[in-house]
Amino acid sequence: MKIGFIGLGMMGHHMVANLQKAGHDLVVYDVRREAGEDALGRGAGWAETPADAARQSEIVMTSLPGPKEVELVALGENGILHGAQPGCIYVDVSTSSPTLIRRIHQVLGARGVRVADAPVSGGVVGAEEASLQIMVGCDADLYEQIKPALSGIGDKITYIGEVGAGEVAKLVHNQIALVVQQVVAEALTLGTKAGIQPERLLEAIRGGAYGRSGGGVGPNMEKSTLQGDWDRPRFALALARKDLGLATDLASEFGVPMPLAAVAEQALIECLNRGWGTKDMTAIFALQEDRAHVQVRVPRPAEVSG
Repeated sequence: MKIGFIGLGMMGHHMVANLQKAGHDLVVYDVRREAGEDALGRGAGWAETPADAARQSEIVMTSLPGPKEVELVALGENGILHGAQPGCIYVDVSTSSPTLIRRIHQVLGARGVRVADAPVSGGVVGAEEASLQIMVGCDADLYEQIKPALSGIGDKITYIGEVGAGEVAKLVHNQIALVVQQVVAEALTLGTKAGIQPERLLEAIRGGAYGRSGGGVGPNMEKSTLQGDWDRPRFALALARKDLGLATDLASEFGVPMPLAAVAEQALIECLNRGWGTKDMTAIFALQEDRAHVQVRVPRPAEVSG
């Protein structure tokens, strides 16, 4: 398929590489031309604007930081709206606003352009390995049309429902992850300050009912979070705050009380005010450690003796 891809950041440039590996013909655009050099070296074309990318494509995809960027690229001056031809398909894989993608669906639909939201989960590793979970919102027949393209970037593709449903599912997913992360941080600082070695706490938790159910105490904690390894972001804290803010905005729109999410959002805002926006989202542990006046650390896995 002829695919236009807009947004070649940490996730997008891996997705483009995998679409090229899958045999698709790519034309790419980013505000930084240098971000597209690898794709161009593999044979992709360069678009001068989002409109130009859409004009050359059967499907145009966007991977962008958030709603502001999505709206600008889709509907702004030189946006997709001004280049997409009738019959073109627009697929947004960003984590964005369900309300916005539904409005874009209406605006582009009036021009004969079909729209799907397909936010992804799996982080940079998932993008690199083409093992992303993709949550798709669109008409059922459109889902079948875009699935060959989506299968180039992810191996777990789920049809959620009508336009906007994919974004709702992604926001719910991230809300759970971010709120549970802060609960785990509170609990581990409590146990550590009360005198228990963190590795023993984790052993007890993982062997109990909660841990065996697949709770938020996965094996990567020892490798990164409980090493204080927050300066190599797998998912930036600023993006986590954006996603949780979108979830609380959606809750306000539908009248759903979310007191725990609101508390978690305030903690993320406090982290941003400390200048931690570019750190990994697990830096929320550092905030809780500061509050509790204790550090939770375990020996690096290679240092643990048998």
